[in-house]
Amino acid sequence: QVRLEQSGGGLVQAGGSLRLSCVVSGRTFSNSHMGWFRQAPGKEREFVAAISRLGTTIYSGDSVKGRFTISRDNAKSTVYLQMDSLKPEDTAVYYCAERHHMGSAWPPARYDYWGQGTQVTVSS
Repeated sequence: QVRLEQSGGGLVQAGGSLRLSCVVSGRTFSNSHMGWFRQAPGKEREFVAAISRLGTTIYSGDSVKGRFTISRDNAKSTVYLQMDSLKPEDTAVYYCAERHHMGSAWPPARYDYWGQGTQVTVSS
């Protein structure tokens, strides 16, 4: 069974930084494209960033380009989201997601497994 376990997040002032982590088990991690999404109260889920299975290709949403960085460590089966220059509008629940590379487009059009979500709150 594939499982995604998230950590990190919390409360930070505007302009600050946070790092989210997501550990994947039950799958050979290097076969997985990974993504980060977020959902703010009353809003639809929003794509944040994706990274290909070997970390060679990254795709980021326009709202976070230049501020957020996705990375992965395949030896640790972990994907990260480094968030810098945070703004109050970045406040949301953040989710990591996994998609096996076989049969997948790039970036993936859908994801198969999701983390439990972690709250990020940015105060002004």
